[in-house]
Amino acid sequence: MTIRVVVDSTCDIPEALLKRYNITAVPLYINFGDRGYRDDGLAISRQEFYERLPAANPMPTTSTPSIDAFKSVYEALAAEGATEILSIHMSISLSGTVDVARVAAQQTTAVPVTVLDSRQLSMGSGFLALTAAEAVEQGFSLPEILPLLEEQISRTHTYAALDTLEYLKRSGRMSTAVAGLGKLLRIIPLLRMYDGNPTAERTRTRERALQKVVDLFQELAPVEKVALVHANALEKIAALREAIAPLLPAGEIHVIELNPVIGANIGPGIVGFAAITEKKAEG
Repeated sequence: MTIRVVVDSTCDIPEALLKRYNITAVPLYINFGDRGYRDDGLAISRQEFYERLPAANPMPTTSTPSIDAFKSVYEALAAEGATEILSIHMSISLSGTVDVARVAAQQTTAVPVTVLDSRQLSMGSGFLALTAAEAVEQGFSLPEILPLLEEQISRTHTYAALDTLEYLKRSGRMSTAVAGLGKLLRIIPLLRMYDGNPTAERTRTRERALQKVVDLFQELAPVEKVALVHANALEKIAALREAIAPLLPAGEIHVIELNPVIGANIGPGIVGFAAITEKKAEG
């Protein structure tokens, strides 16, 4: 039995961990005008993307991989000896990627493919893939792995404070009226993702937004794992890390620059985290 794990590029797993656990990432696409880039960090780096984003006109758009792109990956892994594939992707509430993967899975005959909606984004999805890959190394079967992932989903929370509503407005993800209200009242949105349900809160200043992220982390603690995420906001993420340092779990804390596919819709200046809370003691 050889189970291989597949993700899409929005999972934000660092390249070293993808290699360490033999996880395959299928890139989405970022389109600047009439030129498209694979979201693999090669043709356009994350730093370059965020530097270009404020002046982009028109706004960059994003697109999912094709059915054939997924099928090609699944078939290549089968040729390498995979007997089963677990394909984990960003929440269906945010992207159609998981539906494309499901169609590709149905059309793949070389190997059975199970597609899982992570009901998360960024490292919220990434942590699921890493848990799956670790379980594969330990000899777990797919029927044993899936309940582990479902339980982890119930403890996974992602929060991000945006710098502005402007990019949500320009991307078409919200109405012009709401974006105008936010600009008028200096409202800073705080986005939350939990169990496939994206929600938002509002704060009045960037300072208050950062403090709210700190407060939310404190409410979740203790946490088992956490990744700090940002978009061209190193000073903010350093301030967040310092503020929550006493609550951080042991081990490496990954600081991730958010992938351009998500960044195109919510803009630079984002700061937040993806965290898995500790399991509650039974009894």
